[in-house]
Amino acid sequence: MTRILLYTGKGGVGKTSVAAATALLCARRGHRTVVLSTDIAHSLADAYDVPLGPEPSEIAPNLWGQEPDVYYNIGRYWKTIQNYMADLFSWRGLDEVMAEEMSVLPGMDELGNLLWIADHVESGKYDVIVVDAAPTGETLRLLSLPEASRWWIERIAPIGRRVSKIGRPMLERMIGVPMPRDEVFAAAERLLARLDKVHRLLADPERSSVRLTLALEKLSIAEAQRSFTYFHLFGYPSDLVVANKVLPGHLAGDGSFGGLRATQQRYLPQVIAQFAPVPVKTVQQFDREMVGFDRLAEIGEALFGADDPTTFYYRGRPYRVRSEDGLHVLEVALPFAARDEVRLSRNGDELQLHVGGWRRTIVLPHALVPEPTIGAKMEDGILRIQFRRADARPSSGSGSRGGRA
Repeated sequence: MTRILLYTGKGGVGKTSVAAATALLCARRGHRTVVLSTDIAHSLADAYDVPLGPEPSEIAPNLWGQEPDVYYNIGRYWKTIQNYMADLFSWRGLDEVMAEEMSVLPGMDELGNLLWIADHVESGKYDVIVVDAAPTGETLRLLSLPEASRWWIERIAPIGRRVSKIGRPMLERMIGVPMPRDEVFAAAERLLARLDKVHRLLADPERSSVRLTLALEKLSIAEAQRSFTYFHLFGYPSDLVVANKVLPGHLAGDGSFGGLRATQQRYLPQVIAQFAPVPVKTVQQFDREMVGFDRLAEIGEALFGADDPTTFYYRGRPYRVRSEDGLHVLEVALPFAARDEVRLSRNGDELQLHVGGWRRTIVLPHALVPEPTIGAKMEDGILRIQFRRADARPSSGSGSRGGRA
């Protein structure tokens, strides 16, 4: 079974170097590995210091690299849709070249990059796929699309097809634009079904892991916390957090970097507690530019040591949201916590969870932010936090449950 490792993180934290180093170490440990950039601002070729193109090319023994581009992806995945969009813009009077350019819709390039994952799995050529993903916000937006695509395929596409078949000429005269033909709907359905395949692959806990890269600084940690919540909300398993560019201990007394080193060391135990039970590994800040195979090999060895990089460092879902009888219930896995050790407080969109001597901050999904917290209880190592749904109709039953909680 092909192993998939997807690295993401806030821009500038070094996720590309970590992803490239992981792929190189996988290859040197005997795995046939392809490393793929899904970030439109590709920097994978710069990290290896070799040219990369839209198709995988072998750059080292057992290692292939790839930086897809938007026009190559369009020709491969959605030329029919682009042709319709170009016709649509031409209909409104744009010249042919401008219509062609405008038919490249926002998100096409990132989505096309993501679709390569399914292609590589199906090819059977690789044991490991390492994905250097876009910064966390973009990656989350893209990974949420398969859920929306399933709804589109099941609900909207059949209606659109029927309307288009019955009244295309009349509608075109009425609204003044060409209606999509059946082949356009078919192409969209194939594309969205492909996205659903990518979702199933990335959500498979026996195959895939999302790995967050962060810097030991406030903004990076906060973004990683939000990403961590949303990855689990959408069902994408995380097994590792990488704290990158950690200053070494000999700088503790250095006047130039001693303060920064002290700040990092203050944040590190907080990060370990925040993301538990998912483990945190650290990579030190090196004193030279880490570009090229030899330097990236140093990063890989520092990160994984003798471990196989394809190891599952954690299995499970620390967070899950369910709907139950007019409530939303946020479930938090606390497998080793006793009931009397757990204390909970809320401040806006954040839950402060105290368990024994450590504290974890959980950033709530947007849907739960306006909903009042009405209770919490521990059951079989799971903390179940209840929120009254904004769309729930009040009833005596739900009120009594809220009171008991």
